[in-house]
Amino acid sequence: MSAAPRIVVAMSGGVDSSVTAALLKEQGHDVVGITLQLYDHGAAVGRRGACCAGQDIHDARRVADRLGIAHYVLDYETRFRRDVVDAFADAYVAGETPVPCALCNQTVKFRDLLGMAADLGAEIVATGHYVQRVDGAAGPELHRAREADRDQSYFLFGTTPEQLAHLWFPLGGMTKAETRALARRFDLPVADKPDSQDICFVPQGRYADLVRRLRPGAIEAGDIVAEDGTVLGRHQGVIDFTVGQRKGLGLGGGEPLYVLRIEPETRRVVVGRRAALGETRLCARGVNWLDDAPLPTTGAGRELEVKLRSTTPAASARAWSAGAGGAEVVLDEAQSGIAPGQACVFYEGSRVLGGGWIMRAGALAPARRGRLDRPRSKP
Repeated sequence: MSAAPRIVVAMSGGVDSSVTAALLKEQGHDVVGITLQLYDHGAAVGRRGACCAGQDIHDARRVADRLGIAHYVLDYETRFRRDVVDAFADAYVAGETPVPCALCNQTVKFRDLLGMAADLGAEIVATGHYVQRVDGAAGPELHRAREADRDQSYFLFGTTPEQLAHLWFPLGGMTKAETRALARRFDLPVADKPDSQDICFVPQGRYADLVRRLRPGAIEAGDIVAEDGTVLGRHQGVIDFTVGQRKGLGLGGGEPLYVLRIEPETRRVVVGRRAALGETRLCARGVNWLDDAPLPTTGAGRELEVKLRSTTPAASARAWSAGAGGAEVVLDEAQSGIAPGQACVFYEGSRVLGGGWIMRAGALAPARRGRLDRPRSKP
């Protein structure tokens, strides 16, 4: 790699990616800004607080002009629809709770953008993610950000070792306050722009409206039932529910009930007491592994920590390889609201070891269920 390589910066129009571009330009790099138009520009004009469309493309262009760097807008709408939006809708219809930001990073933003960067003669792609790339003894490693509240490592578990070799994350060692201060020092026009909150392609967070529009024939009414099968009410589609949900069940007063399980085949939503939400085992598919030492297939497994939702703390666990990109996990203590479709991300200290997508318990083969049901014992 050259001393000051050409770097493509993924510019979303927000303060983080803008500061990333400014820092690298200040360091003497040949910086090229690329903004991905991911959904319909006309429908998004004027929408603030979302990335990759409308006002945000305009903001990215203003920042590039301010820095004096080349800036390109690439139409990735078709790829984004295929790889992220359609997968998002299909997951909800299947009774899962998807993580579209992780899928977007895994596909469009890293897989496709790295390919485009190579075409431009760039050796590195830099982003404004709050995560750290650390050069370890066996190569680059992915680590949590310095500021725990800003850490985005959960959403980047799908980054492959080959991709990580060409990725930089300049903000991973900073706090958000420090990033804002740099934006003001660089006199960037987005220095005080609010952070995005919703999923970029779901206005006001009303994801069910989007799914109903994309999959109108796949959504049917069904029963809300207790664990013993007693019918407690009706629903208008399993897409309105996620494991662990308490509000919006439409069951009236009485003891608080939570969604325990979603059965898309029978269109049933199973509810029960909070205590019944606890689970100590799970399986994951599509596992991306970042450590040189593979997960064991037998024995006591690998001791590590897992995050099962982006907003929950990491929990101690053991993991085994299940072959064909799968993993089995046994938690030291039961965790509530383990939702199929969410990511199970593996950590060792601050390091991200990889992760995969949580499967529905019913998807486990009998042999796997039997092994995971064994009592856990220390080696």
